[in-house]
Amino acid sequence: MNCQDYMKIALKEAQKAFEHDEVPVGAIVVDPCSNKIIARASNKGAHKGNACEHAEISAMMKACHKLKKKRLWGMELYVTLEPCTMCAAAASFMRIAKIYFGAEDEKGGAIINGVKFFANPSCHHRPEVEGGILKDECSAILKDFFALKRKKL
Repeated sequence: MNCQDYMKIALKEAQKAFEHDEVPVGAIVVDPCSNKIIARASNKGAHKGNACEHAEISAMMKACHKLKKKRLWGMELYVTLEPCTMCAAAASFMRIAKIYFGAEDEKGGAIINGVKFFANPSCHHRPEVEGGILKDECSAILKDFFALKRKKL
């Protein structure tokens, strides 16, 4: 599978979030050596009552649990939206090797927008980053979600 195939799977997770009235962001953790998906998750913050239930955090925690490891050395993270500061920091602490993301987040992103977390000298581990994977599809699901929210107001 290639990075677009993996992002399509992350988009399926985002769709699950959409269907549960959550901000539609999906994430998966992949072992590039075996090409196996280790974990997948979608945003659940509103329903779990925990603002830290971002898709990236949940996927990384599930992967650690499944692998029985506290770090994810060599693993790749695919996420439909540019990670925020919290998720970028978590990916750094988890030692994710590479992050692929779909849509940029000009307001809340922290990799190529905002604080640019990995460029900060205090960041101990800097994963490789590739953005813009299926960005139109990743942006569309978010735009559709928020358009529906505005329509209900």
